[in-house]
Amino acid sequence: MMANAAALLPARATLDREGRLVAADPRLLDLNNRAGGTIGQMLAVPQLGTIARLARRLGIGVSRNVVVADGGDDLDLWVRAEPTLVDAGADGVALTVSGWRQRPSWQPAGTAEGTAGDFLRSAADWMWETDSTLALTFLAASDSMPGSVDTALLGLPLTRIFLLGEDDAGTFPILTGLAQRRPFEDQRATLRATGQPVLLSAAPRIDSAGAFVGFIGAAHAIGSSVPGAAKPTEPPTPDLDAVATAFAARLDQTLRAPLDRIIANADSIHAQSDGPLKQDYAEYAADIASAGRHLMGLVDDLVDLQAIERPDFSVAREPIDLTDVARRAAGLLQIRATVARVRIDKPAFGEILPATGEFRRALQVLVNLIANAVRYSPIDGMVWIRAERAGQFAAIIVADQGKGIALADQMRIFGKFERVDQNEAGGSGLGLYIARRLARAMGGDVTVDSAPGQGARFIFSLPLRG
Repeated sequence: MMANAAALLPARATLDREGRLVAADPRLLDLNNRAGGTIGQMLAVPQLGTIARLARRLGIGVSRNVVVADGGDDLDLWVRAEPTLVDAGADGVALTVSGWRQRPSWQPAGTAEGTAGDFLRSAADWMWETDSTLALTFLAASDSMPGSVDTALLGLPLTRIFLLGEDDAGTFPILTGLAQRRPFEDQRATLRATGQPVLLSAAPRIDSAGAFVGFIGAAHAIGSSVPGAAKPTEPPTPDLDAVATAFAARLDQTLRAPLDRIIANADSIHAQSDGPLKQDYAEYAADIASAGRHLMGLVDDLVDLQAIERPDFSVAREPIDLTDVARRAAGLLQIRATVARVRIDKPAFGEILPATGEFRRALQVLVNLIANAVRYSPIDGMVWIRAERAGQFAAIIVADQGKGIALADQMRIFGKFERVDQNEAGGSGLGLYIARRLARAMGGDVTVDSAPGQGARFIFSLPLRG
């Protein structure tokens, strides 16, 4: 009895600011060691490391239920991560892990369909697993594939590895599988790193409560031995832009309504509209709502991308007051700036800068530029918005006190899906690309003036109106 009681006691660990394990209770240390880690190295259990990084980034305590693999079984754990001070004042994270309920690992149902799926995976060129949000939890290449898999990809969306394409019927099997929680196969895709065409197949993972918890799947390089699959003599070279356009359209149709419901329900839970909740649950709901808004923003970006790259895309030419547009954009972002403890200094009321452009698109450009400035500003920093005339152009300058952008990166950030630091929290890498395309469609431009350590100045210009 005493042994069972001891087994249920929480185990604690301390991480430094880089995520390296500083100290741990024996039970947690043993789990980390079995996963290939040790004291002084990065935490080897990816689920625990993800929660620790989230707590440190947000600066608040975060609690989550996770399931981790331990040998042939799974462990149900309740993890609490709290930012703390270690190493003579450097910020780290304290972990408390409780629960420790052991259960058999998930196995697909022993149906004919499940057996066929196992057979496909046995001949796979890549093995992958995701959680319920399609974030990668496991990725491995077969012995026949050259090179190794970058473990930094774990936790990123499946679409960071594979660019998905539609089938002959114009559908995406993975979206059908996700919506219906069913197996899918023959999802066309392209390996982003090499352009290699592949076929994806997967079976859903269902927990003991009947809830969908992700996919376990395989990728087969087209032209390799895929059981039951045709072998084209010449692997097709996909039109990546066309694939992205079609995928964006279906994302908009498929995801917008569910995301709206997720965000609304999560906000309601966070506000405790139906009664009080444990604070951990309320914070978890806020995280869900924030993630939903991030995904909705990505959908919006992809839809905009589809629109602006059409050959018949055009904008309205109407008289606008560019300072009024800037003030409205700043107002839309005031709550976000307040939460981030960043002040926005916007043009004074009564200041006028007449220009020609489309009001809605000009507002979209400035919301993007000001949001970026707020995102990359330090706590208690300032974002300045200034209006000026430059020859035949009206210009709005958005300046921040962030870390700045190196000269070599200043052209790259306007590219499609480009970001200075891909590992840094932020948007989709489409915002500045879309902003510049919109500005140029209106006869203006978006440019940047920056240097490392000196913040950044983004200049949005439109034709000056008499």
